[in-house]
Amino acid sequence: MFRTFSYACTVLYRRFTHYTSARLAQWGLSFGTLFFLIYVGKHPGCTQSELTAALHLDWGHSQRTVLKLVENGFLVRQKEGRVYRLTLNDKGQQAFAASHQVFFDWDREALTNLTPDERTQLTELLYKALGKNPRPDANPR
Repeated sequence: MFRTFSYACTVLYRRFTHYTSARLAQWGLSFGTLFFLIYVGKHPGCTQSELTAALHLDWGHSQRTVLKLVENGFLVRQKEGRVYRLTLNDKGQQAFAASHQVFFDWDREALTNLTPDERTQLTELLYKALGKNPRPDANPR
């Protein structure tokens, strides 16, 4: 098949989506809700506009997903002035922890063929390709 960066990213994305959906099925969640829970979990009290902008979503999709998460008992949506603030309730906190853990578990399973040094190098190179500092705690040179 193809030996390009884009092909490898596409295959890994599909595998991660499948893995994540299987892991979150016990919560009645899907890959599509993963980043909503993680964002609100890391930014409690955020507005839906902030969440929508941060995740680069269109308003309609964001609105439907947030309302579904509220209806299914993961998010609390509380009116404050002209905006709604989003927080996780107890069920949402548990789902957030499970969602967050999926990333670490996937890395461990998907990268078993690499040495620890190769894992570090791969991650640093991918962050470099993204235009981001691979180690946010590192001092810039």
